[in-house]
Amino acid sequence: MQVTEPISAPWQASLVLGFARRGDATILVRRDHRGPLRVQKALYPEGPEVCHAIVLHPPAGIAGGDQLDIRIEADAAAHALLTTPGAGKWYRSGGAQSSQQVHLKVGAGATVEWLPQESIVFSGAQATMRTTIELEQGARFTGVETICFGRRASGETLDRGRLKLATDIRADGWLLWRERGVIDGGSALMDSPIGLAGFSVCSTVLAAGREIEPETLRACRAVTAIEPGARCGVSVLPQLFVGRYLGHSAEAAREWFVALWQCLRPTIVGRDAIAPRIWNT
Repeated sequence: MQVTEPISAPWQASLVLGFARRGDATILVRRDHRGPLRVQKALYPEGPEVCHAIVLHPPAGIAGGDQLDIRIEADAAAHALLTTPGAGKWYRSGGAQSSQQVHLKVGAGATVEWLPQESIVFSGAQATMRTTIELEQGARFTGVETICFGRRASGETLDRGRLKLATDIRADGWLLWRERGVIDGGSALMDSPIGLAGFSVCSTVLAAGREIEPETLRACRAVTAIEPGARCGVSVLPQLFVGRYLGHSAEAAREWFVALWQCLRPTIVGRDAIAPRIWNT
């Protein structure tokens, strides 16, 4: 079915969050929203030093024409961990473009961990995902992006539509990482050995702001996928860690990320990895 006119007006939603250090605690000091993006409350499962927040998108899916804009700022020495309550869904579009922009600004000596759950891109979606991270002196960032191409459990593949991806990380104004991707549904890239190699789940882990010690890198390289046939690997650049996963299971990709995170987090932020409780619901 071709849809030329939207049945209802698309969502134009934005969320601005600000975190600040107050003594030994990180406080959520700013929470502005427009449209269906929310954070209900600050959570402290690790104690007052680390503020956890769950970014909610009540419609639960992104339809053609929807535009989401998420901006997060952590002031000097603050530490914020953000996740989502479940998988994001990018629905089939009749032609209108949908997008999500995430902009993280991390102040001097601050830490932001951006750990959303997976994004499911339906066949026929027209989607753009852009993430920009700005790190000031001594700032640290850890992030994960897991994408499911089609709904494998329903027998759906990404045989139509287009997904555009863009990620930039800058430290003190210098570009550490720039990645661009365009994935057309049903294209040769889906099965190419230099593309997705026939896999339906792709996950990328990025950690910036600290040099990765050799023993930490060895521990990360020892982490294996629990999913038979999946592929994974890690590498390091100056002040940057990169991990990649290809498989068919979003749950297995998350298990792989958590195992990497348990190796990385003590080195990057000096704390053990404690998975948000929402991941278990």
